Amino acid sequence: MSVKITAVAKQLPQYYKETKDIIPFVDLWMQGQDSRFQRKVVKLFEGAGVDKRYSIMAPDEVFTKTSFEEKNDIYNREVVKLAEQSLIKALGKAALNPTDIDYIITVSCTGIMIPSMDAYLINSLKMKQDIVRLPVTEMGCAAGVSGMIYANNFLKANPNKRAVVIAVEAPTATFQLDDYSMVNIVSAAIFGDGAASVILSSYEDEQGPEILDEAMYHFYDAETMMGFKLVNTGLQMILDKAVPETISNHFPNIIHPFLERNDMDIEAVDHLIFHPGGKKIVQTVEDLFGTLGKNIDDTKEVLRLYGNMSSATVLYVLERFMDKNLPKGDIGLMLSFGPGFSAQRILLKW
Repeated sequence: MSVKITAVAKQLPQYYKETKDIIPFVDLWMQGQDSRFQRKVVKLFEGAGVDKRYSIMAPDEVFTKTSFEEKNDIYNREVVKLAEQSLIKALGKAALNPTDIDYIITVSCTGIMIPSMDAYLINSLKMKQDIVRLPVTEMGCAAGVSGMIYANNFLKANPNKRAVVIAVEAPTATFQLDDYSMVNIVSAAIFGDGAASVILSSYEDEQGPEILDEAMYHFYDAETMMGFKLVNTGLQMILDKAVPETISNHFPNIIHPFLERNDMDIEAVDHLIFHPGGKKIVQTVEDLFGTLGKNIDDTKEVLRLYGNMSSATVLYVLERFMDKNLPKGDIGLMLSFGPGFSAQRILLKW
């Protein structure tokens, strides 16, 4: 029995700024710091490969000293709105009603809320009362793909069912105003807020790319490379500068055995649907993939237009491929990385 992706829809928050318009806020934030350091930070923002980003808060709110509770309250309020809007769009694309969904997976790592956002959606959209719920918190940037892996396994075991994966992230709610470390600065330069929903189906007559295979790959002794530390002021980013090099070193083990078990090699892959973690990670994967005459232009474009929206970002890339009306038989490889450290992969056939 095959599982297919039938619809993907993104939803952006109401606030947005181009990077050039964020620089004045950065200048104010950096007042009192060494002038050379200030220039370095501005260059970092300008060279991050992100032209625009969206946010659940206006820029002056992001750069205002508020408590973790206040930021998290905004997160709780806004992510539910974005989740509902993206889900309604995806349902519209698939010509479905909320009651047509049997399994709901919500993923987010940039705030804390109990009950999770799926409970609010079930109530507001009057979804099935016996719908199966799975909220996922700690998978970080990899959660968009890992959520699809969970959905795929549920649907393979349950014919004639549908699942939705909803990824909503607000990294701006985790920004640390009093932290002038390079990790906090790099995070501020590359991350943005956003949401996306993807609907999957085990109905035989529904159309969309088929999931041929999926797998996770876990790096040993790399738990401290990426994640969040809960501090009094909120969620403080952990991001090791060795991440791109680590990905590069593991890339052959991540990709080749996975394709070989499907009787393929990398040359059989027509499209790489890759999570744009940041400019350096994108360049690393582009160097590895580009030697085979393939490109990750859609990944770079999503990073440029929206920044890294953690778990939701790879779904923005997927939506671009879904909208292309690709030739029948084309092969796509979804790939994302996240805390753990881990890589998630899905093999698709149009």
